[in-house]
Amino acid sequence: MNIKAIIAAAVLTSVASPAFAQPFYVVQDVKTKKCTITESKPTTTETTVVSGDTVYKTRSEAEAGMKTVKICTSH
Repeated sequence: MNIKAIIAAAVLTSVASPAFAQPFYVVQDVKTKKCTITESKPTTTETTVVSGDTVYKTRSEAEAGMKTVKICTSH
């Protein structure tokens, strides 16, 4: 009985984990023109999302994506 509970918990955890994944955004500071990676979508006019509608699942994906965004590589 104990093994069934452990298996059930493992299955639930693996299914629920992607739902709690933190999104990453590539944003640019309007004043400095410097690109950074944030874990929340900007709500002020001081920064803008430069990756379009792309939301990255991991920081490493966002870092790789930031290297391909023309605005970030030209400054």
